[in-house]
Amino acid sequence: MTFAETCNHIFWNTTQYYHRFDNVDATLENPYAEGSIEYYLCLKNWIDVVQWHLEDIIRNPDIDPREALAIKRRIDKSNQERTDLVEMIDDYFLKKYAGVEVKSDATINTESPAWAIDRLSILAVKIYHMQQEVERKDASPEHVEKCRAKLRVLLEQRSDLSAAIDQLLDEIAAGRKFMKVYKQMKMYNDPALNPVLYKK
Repeated sequence: MTFAETCNHIFWNTTQYYHRFDNVDATLENPYAEGSIEYYLCLKNWIDVVQWHLEDIIRNPDIDPREALAIKRRIDKSNQERTDLVEMIDDYFLKKYAGVEVKSDATINTESPAWAIDRLSILAVKIYHMQQEVERKDASPEHVEKCRAKLRVLLEQRSDLSAAIDQLLDEIAAGRKFMKVYKQMKMYNDPALNPVLYKK
């Protein structure tokens, strides 16, 4: 199984596991050994699928403004956790390929492996929900057909992105590509960098 196939397997199972509860306050029982890459991939997808549903809830036009603010704060916290986890996954790859001799003509990629894996995780959540729309019994045939067309595109996108991730990892392992990771440095979450916070 390639690394991308492992990701897709974990992401799909985790997304399905969430929907056994379909509750943003449900607790993840991570089946993988803590500290393993599989553990972090599972946690990554859990964050994504919970946040997907928080984004749905906050768009309810009848939501109480106080509840909306609480959810917005929760989404902000989730985004920071997601970013931290992506950077942790990149650290795994930096350590894994630390001993690779980088070729003199090696090039850098537009994004690190973990940020591509981040998109793969979110794709799993999109595919799950688009499949749900295709299977809706109360939707019009036109709606179902539009969603079926979108689902085909999402599945093709997952296939292409999976191949690209595996190719990138192969290139890094062979020294033809090299990793350079920039921390995201989100300023709005930092009391020392957000002027609304530090001016208080």
